[in-house]
Amino acid sequence: MELSLERMIEEWDGLAVVSRHHRPTGAWIFIALHDDALGGPTGGTRIKVYETPADGLRDALRLAEGMTHKWAAIELPFGGGKGVLALGHETSRIEREDLLVCYGHLVNSLRGSFSTGQDLGTTTEDMLLLARHTRFVHGPDAETGRALDPGPYTARAVFAGLLAAVEQVFGSPDLNGRRILVQGVGGVGRPLANQCAGAGADLLLSDLDEQRARSAADELGANIVAPQDVYSTPCDVYAPCALGATLNPATISRLDCRIVAGAANNQLGASGDAELLHERGILYAPDYVINGGGALAFGLKAQGEKNEELIGKRLDGLGGTLAEIFAEARERDESPLHASWRRVERVLARARRS
Repeated sequence: MELSLERMIEEWDGLAVVSRHHRPTGAWIFIALHDDALGGPTGGTRIKVYETPADGLRDALRLAEGMTHKWAAIELPFGGGKGVLALGHETSRIEREDLLVCYGHLVNSLRGSFSTGQDLGTTTEDMLLLARHTRFVHGPDAETGRALDPGPYTARAVFAGLLAAVEQVFGSPDLNGRRILVQGVGGVGRPLANQCAGAGADLLLSDLDEQRARSAADELGANIVAPQDVYSTPCDVYAPCALGATLNPATISRLDCRIVAGAANNQLGASGDAELLHERGILYAPDYVINGGGALAFGLKAQGEKNEELIGKRLDGLGGTLAEIFAEARERDESPLHASWRRVERVLARARRS
């Protein structure tokens, strides 16, 4: 039975939910503030068509909690938050801009209690528009008047984490000849595919947009996998880089891979699905760790860091973080999700004591 809006908020352990209805589009705006132990709640803004407003709220709550874990895993002073603009239908450009202006005013009214940036369904242009109505948005550069794309930063960290997973399973990070299936070749999946191809991987690509998949495959010399065949296609690494919740009992039973390491948020349908992966001998890279590159880069920039070489080294360092998580999980014969949770709880506990 699906939970109502009221019941979901009642059962959530977060700080607050801010909501507003945008009458011109019928969209619901949800800002979920989960935790502020490390700092002010901060997270991206997602725009997506949902069957019901409750589905949009559910996404906001899950994603905000994921951001709490992500900031703690990469040890930056921000808390977990997320913005979701839940559409009931596709909108025109003018309607979308009006919705974003309304959202920008709502974010601004919180006076810094929530800061946001780009996420699934939003663009660098959207962030520039938001920045005209609130200063609590990451990405736009005041000096150049342009907005930075978090995709390449996220992809670089995912690649580092993927190498760590491959070394854990196969004894070497060498990707030459390894079959890697990237599901979703958008803002993160495409640059990740580029890096995997450059490292000699046998690349498989899948995307709901067939033309986008074809274009990437032609350029990278990759093969295309139909969306319905993703889970049963033999590969060494399955890299989910599109929507979340792709890992559930039905899909996990079909997986023919040794590793799951991708950029999508909330990849598990439920936390218990990590156990199913572990039982099948599939190494899972906790999503909120491996996909933390965009948050890490923008968090460092928000703190005044401008040295791209140093930022790049920090992104690559997420591979080392995952290697530690994998080693601890292997020693305990458990899913890496447990090791990553303990890491998060240690960081949050220190912050709450201080």
